[in-house]
Formats: sequence, structure tokens, C-alpha cells
Amino acid sequence: MAPLLVNLDQLIGSKRNVYHKGLQPGLSPDEIHALEEKYGITLPEDLKGLYQWHNGQRDDNYEAFVNNCTFVPLEHALDTAAELTSMIGSDFELPDMWHETWIPIFSNGGGDYICYDLAGSFDGQAGQLIEYWHADNDRNIIAGDLAGLLQALVNLYEVYDPSDEFMQVEDLPGYPLRHEIA
Repeated sequence: MAPLLVNLDQLIGSKRNVYHKGLQPGLSPDEIHALEEKYGITLPEDLKGLYQWHNGQRDDNYEAFVNNCTFVPLEHALDTAAELTSMIGSDFELPDMWHETWIPIFSNGGGDYICYDLAGSFDGQAGQLIEYWHADNDRNIIAGDLAGLLQALVNLYEVYDPSDEFMQVEDLPGYPLRHEIA
């Protein structure tokens, strides 16, 4: 995934320089390991690679990274995941409203996320990306893996239109896969 991230970094730097300056430096392997220990989790290599590239964006950078969502720093993502997981069985009464294996790596700032799915909820494919829109009764799988979403973002940058402030990646081939919650 490293070449993909290098390409994406170059495109963001050349097409959205101000936004690029608002991305935080990447985490070291030791910093990621410390967060894994703190939260009792083992992150997959592609997710580690994403956060070694950049640790999300600064709090004062409100521009979208992808699909009208900001790129959430890893500790904030893990903290949000822990908070939402603690709501299972109380605030989240229905099955599939939230899964303890979801990590919200992109956020629209209104309680909605694009989550990295560690376990493959719904179809067994670990690493897929799921939309968690808190007020909706569906949880759609929007990409089979992180590399697929990032490649679609690279493709978007290659034909970048500065008026697209939402950085909306259109449906990837075969996606979304729709899943209604009961």
C-alpha cells in the first residue's frame, strides 16, 4: 500500500496544498504499538500503514478527506470506537447498529463515520469499509478494503475539480453492499 499512499500524498500536495499542510505527521510503529496496547487491539498492516503515512488531520482543518468526511487521528478513532462499543446493549438496542470491531477512521463531524471493519461484519471480509450514519437504519459496505477506497480517491484526484469540496468517491465496482439493521 506504500506506493498508493505516496501517489495520493503527491496528488493532495499538488492539488490541495493548503489541505495537505493540515494533515498531521504519521505515527511511528512504536506510537501505534502504544495505542494498540492502550486500547487492547491489534491493528492490521494496511491500517497501520495509513496512520504511518499521516495521523489524520489537525483539529482546525475542517476540509473533507473523502466523502465529506475528515480523516480522524488514530487515538481519537480508537477512543470513539471504545465509546460507541460501550453503548451496545443500552443506547444501541438493535443488532448491527454498532459492532465492537469497527474503527471510525473518517468522520463528517455530526456523529457519522466511515469505519474500518476489523472482523468482516455482515459478509466475513475483514478490512472492508462500512458507513455508519447514526440516524439511518442501514450500514452499507462501501469498499472491500482500504486500498480500494484510496485508489478510488487517487482516481478522483487525477481528474480533480476544485469545486468538489466533498471529495466524493462514487460507488466502487460491486459496492455499496446494503445491509439493513433490524
